[in-house]
Amino acid sequence: MRDAADRRTGVAAFNVITLEHAEGIVAGAVRAARPVILQVSQNAVRFHDGAIRPLAAALRAVADEAGVDVSLHLDHVEDVDLVRRAPDAGYSSVMVDAGALPYSDNASLTAEQTRWLHEQGLAVEAEPGLRRRQGQPAAERPRARRPHRPRAGRGVRGRDRRRRARRRRRRLARHDLADRAGSTST
Repeated sequence: MRDAADRRTGVAAFNVITLEHAEGIVAGAVRAARPVILQVSQNAVRFHDGAIRPLAAALRAVADEAGVDVSLHLDHVEDVDLVRRAPDAGYSSVMVDAGALPYSDNASLTAEQTRWLHEQGLAVEAEPGLRRRQGQPAAERPRARRPHRPRAGRGVRGRDRRRRARRRRRRLARHDLADRAGSTST
């Protein structure tokens, strides 16, 4: 990651659930001769019955055999215990996700986890905003402002339609003027 930052380039990150995913992703990275990030979500850890170390050990073995730089990232972690197990499991970065908490709680928990993870030598990513939780009643869901999306007919097609209509009106107006001019001269 530091090398990519120094070169001001990006590194692709791919979600991994099983070892086969990682093998395919790393094979593609080797073929492209590019570094890659293998990211495991909290849900993927849950898929493996909460066992973080076996999958991480398998990913580390794939990474060690690769001819390119491979980084392990633990993604969207809401469970503080899981954050605490990440360094020993071999992850190099963690995404602390307290986005479902009120902003002040989110900020303090994220700051606390960030300090601890930095002490362990891990990079940190954080979820600063609110996000909707599955299964949460609609009345309790945080409300986020939706991004502006143009209404139907106001996009490129709508703009083109309006331009064609203006041209048609102008053409008809020219023909109408030409017809009137022709009829008055006779």
